[in-house]
Amino acid sequence: MVRTLASQASNRGSTPRGATRKEVKNGMEEKLIRKITHYFTNIGVGVIEITDGELKAGEKIHIKGATSDFEQTVESMQIEHENIEKAKKGDAIGLKTEQQVREGDEVYKIVE
Repeated sequence: MVRTLASQASNRGSTPRGATRKEVKNGMEEKLIRKITHYFTNIGVGVIEITDGELKAGEKIHIKGATSDFEQTVESMQIEHENIEKAKKGDAIGLKTEQQVREGDEVYKIVE
């Protein structure tokens, strides 16, 4: 049986660039908004490039990676050291994280 690269990628659970993936956890839907692109260890801030939808202060997110798996409420966000209340598609935001994250960790917005 011959398997294509595309089918192998889908079997590994990877998400093609530009695609969104939804998961359901404890009856709540999670929408992939993108990945951590950088982490500043000394200040505990992750950089997230929003590639789908928007993110507002007060919303809950789920960060999941090889060694990360936690939920937190977005307390505040910044773009170029300026506080913002809402990030939209195309924004690269700085977000203080409750735990250490790593580049490539996926960020989901929890939709209740």
